[in-house]
Amino acid sequence: MLASLEQFMLSSGRGTGESCVQKLIMAVTGDETAATGDMPAYQIRTPTTTLPQGVVMAASPGTLHSPQQLAEEATRKRELRLMKNREAARECRRKKKEYVKCLENRVAVLENQNKTLIEELKALKDLYCHKAE
Repeated sequence: MLASLEQFMLSSGRGTGESCVQKLIMAVTGDETAATGDMPAYQIRTPTTTLPQGVVMAASPGTLHSPQQLAEEATRKRELRLMKNREAARECRRKKKEYVKCLENRVAVLENQNKTLIEELKALKDLYCHKAE
């Protein structure tokens, strides 16, 4: 990629491109010697932190909250979650009632249809039996 970038710089009439490539590498690595090829362009560096190992800072120091604020926030989130849960449960019960009502109506319709079909079957049997005689 480095060679193709240099070729682009040469072909576009922007000079040798060496200084631009060096600046790009220095900007990426933050190391002046990386541009000369003395060391790899990307290096894994250990983070410099004053935190004990395993401790991760979640927010910037300006946004840290007191334990009381954290407790209030947790309480507020819990109440919000409970309120949403109540609404969801209410909606679920409403839908269930609607579904049961629909099933009851379907049962009534099917019972009427069944009764009608039984009467029709009985009438056809009587008709068939009288023709046979």
